[in-house]
Amino acid sequence: MLKTIGIMGGMGPLATVDLMNKIIQLTPAVNDQDHLHIIVDNYPQIPDRTSAILGKGLDPLPYMTHSAKTLEAAGAELIAIACNTAHYYLLGIQASVNIPIINMPKETVRFINESGLKSVALLATDGTMATKLYQESLNDIGITVIEPDRIMQESVMEGIYAIKAGDLVKGKSILNHISQIMIDQGAEAIIAGCTEIPLVLNNLEGIKLIDPSHILAQTVVDIATENTNLKNII
Repeated sequence: MLKTIGIMGGMGPLATVDLMNKIIQLTPAVNDQDHLHIIVDNYPQIPDRTSAILGKGLDPLPYMTHSAKTLEAAGAELIAIACNTAHYYLLGIQASVNIPIINMPKETVRFINESGLKSVALLATDGTMATKLYQESLNDIGITVIEPDRIMQESVMEGIYAIKAGDLVKGKSILNHISQIMIDQGAEAIIAGCTEIPLVLNNLEGIKLIDPSHILAQTVVDIATENTNLKNII
């Protein structure tokens, strides 16, 4: 029996559509009826996660728990969050519902560990960088994480917010440049640690991209189609 998927979205809207598209593309289907039932709460009014983490904005947790409860009430059996930085609030969100929420950073770290990579660069929001959502878990398993310096991180944020504003050309130019620098510094791959980044950094020559939203989508499909035991994920 296929499970009904809930997507907590709007952070940002393009990344939400991208996650849904990845789930559809990864689903082994030969007709409409083989695809998954997906309920999406595209909620752009959730306050900026990075601003809140840095003490400069409204707390997004009440908005995200409202979204999770909305998805549960609508019939979702598990939830995927289309935002890396939002996972800083995962425990609080999970406590508000009785259905499981897939941990995108955790699944990404699992993927990297199984890939044999020893050195990766992380491109993400200031909020994700500050909360060490990826760095601590990767360091614990012996993987070196190369981070942008302060000036480059400012450029990363500029690129991310350009994408959120719909300027994909500007976002791609900035993030491609930073990625090339990270590769030159010894990174074997780039973690696209913000769900906007894969929208512009895909199929770039000479850059191996680790896309957490793709990993999340594959995990969702595996669970929903019962190819993976949910107990092994949560």
